[in-house]
Amino acid sequence: MKFIIFILTVCFCTFLNAQSIVGEWETYDDESEKKTSVVEIYKEKNKYFGKIVNLYEDSLDSICEECKGINKDKPVIGLIIIENLKKDEDEFNNGTILDPKNGKTYKCQIELIENNKLKLRGYIGISLFGRTQYWLRKT
Repeated sequence: MKFIIFILTVCFCTFLNAQSIVGEWETYDDESEKKTSVVEIYKEKNKYFGKIVNLYEDSLDSICEECKGINKDKPVIGLIIIENLKKDEDEFNNGTILDPKNGKTYKCQIELIENNKLKLRGYIGISLFGRTQYWLRKT
């Protein structure tokens, strides 16, 4: 009986973990569809954040020249680009995302549409005025 409870607990925890946005995600260029970076999404005090942990196309010592404020000229690797997302039922929203290529910050919402696929929308004002990207979980 203890063994069955143990197996059910492991299965349940695995299911919960699989439904999380926490982990490493590969990002893709909108036009060329080539991998551009790996972003690690992590949870801190019931909010979600994301930082760049690897670059595929840009130099590994790239800096955020276009960023403003505290991110100006910071290395792109290690740069926190997703901040303060909150889970709201099936979505994560009320946060921001920074585009290191142009230095602009946008409102952000994320939805886990498959276990290994995120739908990320960055926008200004309302969601209608934005752009959607799909990120794949790094395997």
